[in-house]
Amino acid sequence: MLNNLPPRERQIVDLLYERGAMAVSDVCDALPDKLSASAVRAMLTRLEQKGAVQREHSDRGFLFSPTIAENKASVNALGHVVRTFFNGSTTHAASALLGMSEKLDDNDLDELEAMIAAARAKKGA
Repeated sequence: MLNNLPPRERQIVDLLYERGAMAVSDVCDALPDKLSASAVRAMLTRLEQKGAVQREHSDRGFLFSPTIAENKASVNALGHVVRTFFNGSTTHAASALLGMSEKLDDNDLDELEAMIAAARAKKGA
């Protein structure tokens, strides 16, 4: 769902993931190029209608936050990248990521090996 958002709406959702629940005025202040409160409110309303954000009452008015947990959203976004740029191959995607990581130390490599072992064990179970 988040992959299909227009860039400005995605920018707002990313802010909410980064900073937590925010009021309209906080979102306005955090955006790199300034928008009116009514424009931000309209985008947050659209995001709420799309199911991307939720709002709750607070002493400052409504606070908006993402509806999807950040880890789940990350997995969904990564799945989209793998399908789009690596023809669905997680192996090619992992290879590309490892190729970008020039500073993998022994702890990083140990952690990756443990994750691979856990994935093998889960698949065998």
